[in-house]
Amino acid sequence: QMELEALRSIYEGDLCFRELSPVSFQYRIGESGDPKAFLIEVSWPETYPQTAPIISMDAFFNNTISSAIKQSILEKLMVEVEANLGTAMTYTLFEYAKDNKEMFMENQPVNTVTSVSNSIAIGTPDVPTSKKKEKKEQLSKTQKRKLADKTDNKGELPRGWNWVDVIK
Repeated sequence: QMELEALRSIYEGDLCFRELSPVSFQYRIGESGDPKAFLIEVSWPETYPQTAPIISMDAFFNNTISSAIKQSILEKLMVEVEANLGTAMTYTLFEYAKDNKEMFMENQPVNTVTSVSNSIAIGTPDVPTSKKKEKKEQLSKTQKRKLADKTDNKGELPRGWNWVDVIK
């Protein structure tokens, strides 16, 4: 298999690439600590590349990614597959996924659980802030009242409300 040799030489020393078998490969898109990293698995059926390779995102690595996003990534990759049928395309697919990582994962929420629980832990000294908030609200209410007094019922300011009193 010429494509197998090519993949081995292209990705030699690339930690993102794994050859699971001579017809099955994994590629990690993104750094290992990246919350938007994901892993694609490409397997070749006997009739490949005349028929499409099998692309999977079932790897445990992807278990935090929503199934909707996995589905949309697979659909985008299948469009590339259709365009490249009959040619060795595993490298093309991996590179396409790398180039489009941000677009693929744009709707994947980044896990923010840790920061939320931290703020809950500091939940006691918020008494003075709530008092401050109340004062602010009262202020704005009186400001609104003053404004309402100045305006007529249409909400328009009466003619001359901002004239300077010349006669002193």
